[in-house]
Amino acid sequence: MALASSGAGTWLRRYHASPQAAVRLVCFPFAGGSASYYFPFSQLLAPGIEVLAVQYPGRQDRHHEPCVDTVPELAGGIFAGLRAETPAGDDRPLVLFGHSLGAVLAFEVALRLQRATGRPPAHLFLSGGRVQPYRTAGVADDAGLLAELRTMGGTDDRLFDSAELQAMVLPAVRADYRAIARYVPPGGGARVDCPITALIGDADPRTTPREAAGWGACTTAGFDLRVFPGGHFYLDNCRAAVLDVITSTLRGLPGAARNAPEGARHAL
Repeated sequence: MALASSGAGTWLRRYHASPQAAVRLVCFPFAGGSASYYFPFSQLLAPGIEVLAVQYPGRQDRHHEPCVDTVPELAGGIFAGLRAETPAGDDRPLVLFGHSLGAVLAFEVALRLQRATGRPPAHLFLSGGRVQPYRTAGVADDAGLLAELRTMGGTDDRLFDSAELQAMVLPAVRADYRAIARYVPPGGGARVDCPITALIGDADPRTTPREAAGWGACTTAGFDLRVFPGGHFYLDNCRAAVLDVITSTLRGLPGAARNAPEGARHAL
């Protein structure tokens, strides 16, 4: 089934159709984020890698839907949406990339895929997140939430001066913060049977490189930690370097380089 570039009620966005791509990369946004954040990823990686961006309820073309404020419900919806919209017989490597809240969701969806199909993703890229989620205090009201967003960076300055924008954006941010605050990591030493690459900014106020390294205990396969200059949204200034990490890593997947088409900006 083809994925639409938009559509209320659906979980995935495909901005650049790449039916001949050797690898599918599913990207999970941060708290308050939306699928369109990954439009540049899609643009730069096509056609060698097909990017599918996750759209959480309560934002952009899903703004009329109620927000979801638990990690299990979000992960379950994404997992169901991904399985429903994967064409029968599509055995291309599936790779997940998540930033912040998206890192936790990518890990949870990977566990669901592994349990349901016996086949984990080919690789997990977990950015700006940690295994034990942080509990943010002082965001009970809008003023506290806005102060938190200023501290984290990565937010358009227009939000802080526009009551209209705040009314549109803050409900989704609050729901996402509530989801991560309630999150309980899976017990029993749950691990994925695929390599994990953790990525982090060296000045991230919420996750240190040492904390990001905790993802190494969540895999039975290889682990790598990459540290970039910048804070929680180091991605904004290090996109090219991050894409190079992704493509160089995926180049080693079985069949990926052989099947990649010519001419991509970051072709495999």
